[in-house]
Amino acid sequence: LKTTQTCLVGTRMEILQEIVDWIHDQDANAPRICWLHGQAGRGKSAVAHTIALHFKNIGKLGSCFCFANEKITQDLESKMFSTIARDLADCNLTFRRELARAIAEDSMLRSTADVVLQWEKLLVEPLSKVSGGIWGNVVLVIDALDETTAYLPSNFRILLTSRPLPDIMLALRDAQDVKEISLDYVPAASIERDIHLYVSKEVERFGGIDERKIEHITWMANGLFVWARLACEFIKRGAGGTVMERFDDLTRSSGMSLLDRMYRPLLESIVGRSPMALPRFRSLMRQIIYTEEPLPMDALHAMRMCFRHQHDCYPVAVILNYMGSLLGGITDHSKPIRPLHVSFYDFLTDQSRSGDYFVDESDIQTDLAVASLHVLRDGLHFNICGLESSYLVNSEVPDLTERINARIPHHLSYSCRFWAKHLQATKFDHVLAGHVRCILQNEKILFWFEALSLLGVLGDAAVALSYTVRWLQVSRLDATALAKDGMKMIHNFSSAASASTPHLYISALPFTPENTVLYRALNTKFSCIAKVAGGNSKGWPLAQVVFQGHSRHVNAVAFSLDGTRVVSGSSDKTVRIWDAEKGLQIGSPLEGHSSFVRSVAFSSDGKRIVSGSDDKTVRVWDANRGVQIGLLQGHTSYVTSVAFSPNGTRIVSGSWDKTVRVWDIDMGVQVGNPLQGHTDWVTSVAVSPDGTRIVSSSNDETIRVWDAEMGVQVGSPLQGHTDWVTSIAFSPDGARIVSGSSDETVRVWDADKCVQIDNSLQGHTHCVTSVAFSPDGIRIVSGSSDKTVRVWDTDIGVQIGSPYQNHTSSVKSVAFSPDGTRIVSGSNDQTIRVWDADTSVPQIDSLFDGHISSVISVASSPCGTRIVSGSSDKAVRLWDAKKGMQIGSPLQGHTDCIRSVAFSFDGKRIVSGSDDKTVRVWNTENGLQIVSPLHGHTDRVTSVAFSHNGTKIVSGSHDKTVRVWDADRGVQIGSPLQGHTDWVTSVVFSPNDTRIVSGSLDKTVRVWHADRVKIGGSLQGHTDGVTSVAFSPDGTRIVSGSSDQTVRIWDVDMGVQIGSPFHGHISFVTSVAFSADGTRIASGSNDMTVRVWDAARGVQIGSPLHGHTSCVTTVAFSSDSTSIVSGSNDETMRIW
Repeated sequence: LKTTQTCLVGTRMEILQEIVDWIHDQDANAPRICWLHGQAGRGKSAVAHTIALHFKNIGKLGSCFCFANEKITQDLESKMFSTIARDLADCNLTFRRELARAIAEDSMLRSTADVVLQWEKLLVEPLSKVSGGIWGNVVLVIDALDETTAYLPSNFRILLTSRPLPDIMLALRDAQDVKEISLDYVPAASIERDIHLYVSKEVERFGGIDERKIEHITWMANGLFVWARLACEFIKRGAGGTVMERFDDLTRSSGMSLLDRMYRPLLESIVGRSPMALPRFRSLMRQIIYTEEPLPMDALHAMRMCFRHQHDCYPVAVILNYMGSLLGGITDHSKPIRPLHVSFYDFLTDQSRSGDYFVDESDIQTDLAVASLHVLRDGLHFNICGLESSYLVNSEVPDLTERINARIPHHLSYSCRFWAKHLQATKFDHVLAGHVRCILQNEKILFWFEALSLLGVLGDAAVALSYTVRWLQVSRLDATALAKDGMKMIHNFSSAASASTPHLYISALPFTPENTVLYRALNTKFSCIAKVAGGNSKGWPLAQVVFQGHSRHVNAVAFSLDGTRVVSGSSDKTVRIWDAEKGLQIGSPLEGHSSFVRSVAFSSDGKRIVSGSDDKTVRVWDANRGVQIGLLQGHTSYVTSVAFSPNGTRIVSGSWDKTVRVWDIDMGVQVGNPLQGHTDWVTSVAVSPDGTRIVSSSNDETIRVWDAEMGVQVGSPLQGHTDWVTSIAFSPDGARIVSGSSDETVRVWDADKCVQIDNSLQGHTHCVTSVAFSPDGIRIVSGSSDKTVRVWDTDIGVQIGSPYQNHTSSVKSVAFSPDGTRIVSGSNDQTIRVWDADTSVPQIDSLFDGHISSVISVASSPCGTRIVSGSSDKAVRLWDAKKGMQIGSPLQGHTDCIRSVAFSFDGKRIVSGSDDKTVRVWNTENGLQIVSPLHGHTDRVTSVAFSHNGTKIVSGSHDKTVRVWDADRGVQIGSPLQGHTDWVTSVVFSPNDTRIVSGSLDKTVRVWHADRVKIGGSLQGHTDGVTSVAFSPDGTRIVSGSSDQTVRIWDVDMGVQIGSPFHGHISFVTSVAFSADGTRIASGSNDMTVRVWDAARGVQIGSPLHGHTSCVTTVAFSSDSTSIVSGSNDETMRIW
């Protein structure tokens, strides 16, 4: 018994009282054994010694026996019962006589190591003869039982303490007459109170450790008494530094290593260096550390069984059952697995500290992503919680919580909420992408939405799909379009579907626009849902969510960095936070300003909000708790604009007092002097992405750039606006500044040269009030007093699409969401609106809709009035280019996917090539096939073209050959042109019909004489398969597109590449074409865009043409080069 190891007076009161009450309980049926267990450092020994000392003082202690690691070699377990027997003999003469008699009868009892024999002969039999002579309960305290291997019977009252190790748990957990108390699940508030009291007592002799520092130490203890003890010892350590220096050292770094000396011996005893146990330990701890939230043991096991490699699929219990000393959740499988102390995970991930037990991230994110997607695939199904009707909203279903707990287990709930976060942390992988497609490309996506709705986090689906879209952008998959549609479905319907889950199926799906990829993929799966007879939109609406709650003008809006929340400031003097998906206010309004709120912003970590007001103050708010945490005063007039620095340590503000000020957030003080130079009100401020510059705008019609550190103006003011400059913003790369003005224009400036770039953006009919860049810097959004929101292409300086026009009063503030898919606007009409930002360059006509599968090839007639298309639906279709209407019936005859179509140069014939290995020629007037199919290729035909004089047809095939055909007689001319070593993907005649060019997956472009004599060598340079080739109108150049994501131009005579490759596409290039004058090139790509290039300079003209929702498979210029036609796997054609 060590009296120095007892609990501090006033701590552990509840546990101690519970044990004392148990000891005094005279009920004959009261448990005879109390097992107190908990992780290392929880204070078990202190409780045991406190109880022992208490009962020793009142004469009721029979014996106290303690095990210790440092005495493990002394074989203490063989001495336990003999020691207890001796202690009892000292307490009771009768027991002493019976014990002496037992030893006299069997002298071997003096030295036997048989603990069972000791128990029976030294304790049980003597006690049975004197039990009537012992008054009251005798207390036996056995501390740290886990340090021995002794097995204890359970037939009289004993207080045992141990860590929750498997053998002890097996013996005691289900044993009769055992009372179990766990120190691992004591209420956090109680533990925090006790540790605070302990720390306060220990440091009361130190100078400078005030209440705030005591609270910080208590917080760092993370519920662990042993850490608190070591921390106090660290602070009061001897020479070498002051108390305050040691406290600072503790809180900065040293505090995380205080327990290292405990971790390593424990791991050596639990795991050792076994060639099986050690790798499994590392792998399992990697899983535990890198999950987004702690999971119970069963959930960890369920996910591990879905890991990619068989050697990683083992029962987690083979490791975790022995980790009770260091991890919580081992004894109670309903609890999540948590570390003994937060420093344990730091220890494991720092190789210099953990050595052999080091755990790196490795490829665990891929394993967790794959496992999560497997869990979704196998665990999701329709009506997972068995809801009987949509009549009751979720909150009215009486036993919904019980159903969710029973039918959406932890591992499924986790996978629903976090699969995309793990996906985002991985590099693109085709196998992993296949798992993503298994969820997105069928009804599983709706089942996933259903589960999230039941879990109350349906809005998170939009964020998850946003991650997925970014991850898929580097791929060659069509799932991106489904992910984008899924985001828009959540944006438009999450409010209703969150309130009543069944409305995903009975409302959201039927009202999903019929032209979307999502609707087409799911409509047939749910044949019994309602059909919208008329009036349903063919595309997603621009306006998605309206937030209502402010009672006066909304002056400012901003997205949080994760896109899940919107903050707004209003003339009603409040700041409000909103759920970006549901449009619902989160918590109460943030109140404190005494006048109009003019500007708001989120910090980069989303934890704080800053607001500026006409009350001349800047206020800082806790975004989660909704309370004010800072008040910055100094401006002498209205504060019009506020912004955080990128690292979140400073705030910049602008004011009608004509100054810009910089503030230290933590200290709550102004940094340096005000930035002065403007001669009128400052209207807007922004900080560059690298934090080195500040830009401000003013009613003095100028924009000024400032050095953020020096506090001085950089260069001359930016001049050009002819009226007040109302709003400014930096581009994401910091190279440009956008400004809006009362002169009704938007202007873009070079941030380094301080000069305007190109002409002003014009279109607004009243004052421009707010401007912002998209996250990729390609677009600008502007809001105006003309009640509209407009989006602009920054490269070519034109408006994209039509204005957003639902506001009924001046638009005061606009911002892009972090993923660039949405725009938020605030208005004097007292509303906040969220818009679909995924609008594109307007198409000349509506999309051409008719094919029932992917459109693989398109071509424009020489006169430009008609378009021909070929599709995976095996049909060739002819279209009116102006009206977008199909002409006649489909041209049918092919028995497989059509890969290529082309017009003859007189427009009277069409040629098509197909996976059925044939080439067919059609009459454009009557739609009938001319001559018999052209047979000869031994694999699918990928490309066809007419010669300019119409007498010949050229075709390329997967059989690696190029063939030339007589167009009138339908027979092959000569032998196949051979030389390519992989599939031929594209062929075309030169303008004078003397040469043929071909592209192949062997990465080469080859030029042939039309009379079958090959010219020179191949054109080499592409690093992946060539997918498309075309001649320039004068026949001197060839353009090629490739899976290496580049477009290249070649000199036909010299056989060399001209200039550098054209870079821009982010996935493989599928099709290329020259304009009729040879000055431009169009390209289509799996990145779902069409791009136009300057053929001479090799630069992209304008922004990519967005609109297709899947891979663009083919592009062609109209005969007059004023428009481009494109075909896509989204089953549509579009004209641009």
